[in-house]
Amino acid sequence: MHAWKEGRLSDDIIAEQRKVEAAELVIFQFPMYWFSVPAIMKGWIDRVLSQGFAFSLQKMYSNGIFKDKKAMLSFTTRSLESMFSPTGIDGDMNVTLWPLQNGILHYCGFHVLAPQIFWAPASAADEDRKSMMEAWRTRLQGLLEEKTLSFFSLDCFDEKTFQLKPDVQEKQASKEFGLTAGIHLNKPLPPHNQMKAGC
Repeated sequence: MHAWKEGRLSDDIIAEQRKVEAAELVIFQFPMYWFSVPAIMKGWIDRVLSQGFAFSLQKMYSNGIFKDKKAMLSFTTRSLESMFSPTGIDGDMNVTLWPLQNGILHYCGFHVLAPQIFWAPASAADEDRKSMMEAWRTRLQGLLEEKTLSFFSLDCFDEKTFQLKPDVQEKQASKEFGLTAGIHLNKPLPPHNQMKAGC
């Protein structure tokens, strides 16, 4: 944060920050690696989305610095879709995505679009890979008009403790599912909360 405030960041980081500032939409394209982003992308996130530039304790989540921008994850997996299910060996993909989509993108204020997931392309048939690419090509045409994922607004939380306000909790008491994959109120996770808009 001090390096950003004092203009001491290296030129390559400043150049990347200018790209983020100019962007209407930022797409993070990567192969999922150990249930997260590869180290080189994590390094980019750590250096470019620095405190002060991308977030502060006063400007985070729905009040974040990038609240006028959109972002999304687009990635390949090694595992089949069935393996990343609530009953699959890799667990629910919604849980896997929560730290990336809420803890990085939403934290910086981005409106987060549903991820584009290419399930196990390395083991897919040629026709299936072509279908994946065609679906992505088609989706790109209307990407900016898509609805974004649902995250709870900062004003639903107490300003001092950052706990959900009692009235918000009360409204959720009779609902079958929790609010999100991360803020689930000890209830079943809402299906597809981190994978489909409007869930």
